[in-house]
Amino acid sequence: QVQLVESGGGLVQPGGSLRLSCAASGSIFSIDAMRWYRQAPGKERELVAAITRVGSTTYADSLKDRFTISRDNAKNTVYLQMNSLKPEDTAVYYCNANLRAGIVSPSTRYWGQGTQVTVSS
Repeated sequence: QVQLVESGGGLVQPGGSLRLSCAASGSIFSIDAMRWYRQAPGKERELVAAITRVGSTTYADSLKDRFTISRDNAKNTVYLQMNSLKPEDTAVYYCNANLRAGIVSPSTRYWGQGTQVTVSS
C-alpha cells in the first residue's frame, strides 16, 4: 500500500511564505517524477511544478518566480517552497508521484489527499 501524505498547509497573510511537504510511504521500489498541483474553488486542477528523480524542474509560467520545488530522494519526499503568496494562491494543493512498487512493477501514478492553503489578511 502506497501513500502520499501532504503537510504544511494553513492560513498565511499576503506576502508570506509556506513550505509544503509530501512524503511517500509503503511498498516503494523507485519514484520517478513528483509534482504539485492545486485546485482553487470553482476551478480546474492545475499543475504547479514538477521535478524528475535527478532534479530537473518544470513550473507553471506564472509561478516560477515565487515557487520552488525540490525533493529528497532518501526520504521519498517532495517539497514546495511558496514565497510572496497572494490571495489567488488560495487552493487545495495536491502532490502526485509516478512510482514503482517493485523492480518489475509498472510505473503508477499516485495522489495525496491534499492540503489547504489559504492566503488572506
